[in-house]
Amino acid sequence: MTRLPRRLALLRNATLPSGDVVDVLIEGDTVEAVVAAGTAPAAPESETLDLAGHVLLTAPAEPHAHLDKALSFDAIRPPMGDLELAIASWRVYAATMTVDDIADRARRQLLAMLAQGTTAVRTHVDVLLGDGPTRGAEALVRVRDELRGLMDVEIVALASQDSPDSDVEAVLDLGVDLVGGAPHLARDPHGDLHRLLDIAERRGVGVDLHTDESLDGAVTLDEFARRVVGWTTSVSAGHCSRLGSMPVAQRDDIVAAVLAADIGIIANPITNLYLQGWDHPVATPRGLTALRPLLDAGVRLAAGADNVRDPFNPLGRSDALETAMLLVTAGHLTIDEAYAAVSDSARSVMALPPAGVTAGARAELLAVRATSLADVVANAPADRYVVHAGRLVAESRVTREVADPAAALATASTTTSASATSPAATSAAPPTSPSSPRPTLAETR
Repeated sequence: MTRLPRRLALLRNATLPSGDVVDVLIEGDTVEAVVAAGTAPAAPESETLDLAGHVLLTAPAEPHAHLDKALSFDAIRPPMGDLELAIASWRVYAATMTVDDIADRARRQLLAMLAQGTTAVRTHVDVLLGDGPTRGAEALVRVRDELRGLMDVEIVALASQDSPDSDVEAVLDLGVDLVGGAPHLARDPHGDLHRLLDIAERRGVGVDLHTDESLDGAVTLDEFARRVVGWTTSVSAGHCSRLGSMPVAQRDDIVAAVLAADIGIIANPITNLYLQGWDHPVATPRGLTALRPLLDAGVRLAAGADNVRDPFNPLGRSDALETAMLLVTAGHLTIDEAYAAVSDSARSVMALPPAGVTAGARAELLAVRATSLADVVANAPADRYVVHAGRLVAESRVTREVADPAAALATASTTTSASATSPAATSAAPPTSPSSPRPTLAETR
C-alpha cells in the first residue's frame, strides 16, 4: 500500500523566500495560520512534515499544456523547427490514435508534472478532424477523473478553422471546460475568432485562445480584446508572440486594450524559443511576447511549458522551474516575477483560488531543498515535497555521492609512489618486433 497521499496538519521549520523560517498549520485543504518556527502547537506525527533546509513556495500551476500531444515525438519523428510542418505531421499521426493511447501518454505526463510540483494544469485538446473528433477529449476527461484528488485539471477544446461547430459542441458536452482555437492561423482570422467567441457565449464558458503565434503574421489580439470587454467568464490568450515583434506604438495600444478587457496573457517560452525565428539566421528573434510591457501595464501574466516532447517541442522536463528559468534568461524578468508567472499569477489567469503560504489560502505548496528562491530556480533541486489540497501527494529524494578530494589525492599519491618503486616500473619495456601487431584502441584503455 502506498504511503501517499498523506493528510498534513503541520509543516515545521520551512524557509520562505523572504528568509523567514516558519511553521504552517493546515486545516483540510486550507492554510490556517503561518507562525514563527517552533511556536506552532504539536500535531500527530503522521500529519507533521519537517521542512528544515527546504524553501516553501506556492505550488506551480501549468496554464498551457497539450496532454493529448505529450510524449509523442519518438513515435512521430517530425521535421524540426517549423510550426506548419509540425501541425501537418501531428495531423497525420492523430488520425491513428486511440483513446487509450492518448490517455496513457496524458496520464504519464500529468504524473511527471505532479512529481516536479505542479498541482494544477490547464490543457488544450484537439477537436480532431475526420472520424472520432472527440477521441482526445474522451481520453483527457477520463484521466482528469482518475487523478481527481491528486491535482486539478482543466480542459480547453482546441478547434481549428475546419472543426465544425457541432464537433466543438460535442467535445464541450463531454465535460470540457473552455473554448479554444488558433484564429490567427485561419483563412479568415477575425471570422474564426468571432465564431469561437460566439460558441463560448452560447455555452456560457470561458475562452483560452492560441493568439498571434508568429513574428510577422496576423494580429487578432486587439479584436479579441474589444470583443470580450465586460465578460465575466475566464478569458486568456496564449503565446501572443506577435506582440513582442510589432512597433512600440501599436504594441502599447493593444496592451492597453488587453488590460481593459482583463485578458490573462500566457507566455510559453520553451516552445516559442524553439519554433520561432528559424528563418532569421542573423540576430535571431526570441519569439516571446512583450513580457516587460505587459507586466508594467498591470496585465495578468502567466507562463507555461506548452508542449513536451512532441512535434512542437522535442524536449521539456515537465518542470515549471525550467519555464521560470527561461523567463529570466530569455525574457529578462526578475527571479521573483518569473516564479510568480508559473505559480500565483498562473492560478489567477486560470481563475483558480489563491494558494500558498498565507492564512486562508489553498494549501497548494511545493517545498524544495534549497537555501533561497534563486537557488531553487537556478539549480532546480530534485529533493521536493508536493502538497495538494492539504495532502502530501509526491515526494522526491535523491542520493548523491561524490569523491572526497583529499581522499582522492591521497590515493593518487600512494599509487604513484608504489609505481615508482616497483621492479616493473624500473625495468625497460621489451622491444616491439616489427612484425608484432599494433595494439588496438580498446587494448590501450
